[in-house]
Amino acid sequence: MVNTKLIIFGPPGSGKGTYSSRLKEIFGLEKISTGDIFREEIKKKTTLGNKIEKIVKEGKLVPDDIVIEVVNEKIKSLDNFILDGYPRTIEQAKALDRVTKIDAIIKINVHEEILIEKIAGRRICSNPECGSIYNIADINKTVEGITYVLPPIMPKNDMKCDKCGAPLIQRDDDKPEIVKERIKIYEKQSEPVLKYYQNENKVPFIEVWMNRPLEEIVEKIEKEINKLGIS
Repeated sequence: MVNTKLIIFGPPGSGKGTYSSRLKEIFGLEKISTGDIFREEIKKKTTLGNKIEKIVKEGKLVPDDIVIEVVNEKIKSLDNFILDGYPRTIEQAKALDRVTKIDAIIKINVHEEILIEKIAGRRICSNPECGSIYNIADINKTVEGITYVLPPIMPKNDMKCDKCGAPLIQRDDDKPEIVKERIKIYEKQSEPVLKYYQNENKVPFIEVWMNRPLEEIVEKIEKEINKLGIS
C-alpha cells in the first residue's frame, strides 16, 4: 500500500471520529486521536497520564509541548495514519511538518443549526460498559442550498438500548447551549490551522458536507482519496 497520511477536521458532532474509523478499515490506516491517547495514558496512570489528568481536571487545555511530544512519539514509526483532533494550533501544525508530510486534509462541513439539531437528538446508552449511540433527530431540510437528509437512528424499544436494554440518556454537553459554545471554540481553534494548510503548506483538501447518511459520506471521501492517488 502507498503511504497515506491524513488529517480530518470537523466541528463537534460532525461524525469525524466515525468517518475516520471507517477510513481506517478501508485504507488500513492507524487512527490517531489525541483524546484517545490521553484517556489511555490516564487509565494506565503513567507519569504523563497523571499530569494530563491534573490539567484536564483544572479545566485547562493540555499545553502544545505535551500534545506534540505524545503525537510525535505515536507517529514516528507509522507510514499510514489518520489524525483526528490534531493539530489544533499553528505550533502543532509546524511541529507535525517537521516529522512527516501530510498527503491530504479531510474537512467536514455542516451548518450550525443542523449540527445543533443533530447533537441535541443524540442519545447514549446509560450502561458505561455498552456505550451504544442512537439519534432521535429526523432532519430533512435545505439550508443555503445544501439539502440535508439525515434519518433518525432509533432503538427498537422505546428509549431502551437494543444491545443491553439499559435506558438511553442525553449527555449534558449535548444540550444546545453547550453545543453552541463547543462550536465557537472549534471554529476559533481550527480556522488559523486550516488557513495554514491552505495557504502555506499547500496540502490538498477533500471537503464534504455532512448532509447524507454515514455510508454515503464515507463513500464520497473514499472516492476523493482514490482520485488523489495517495492510497
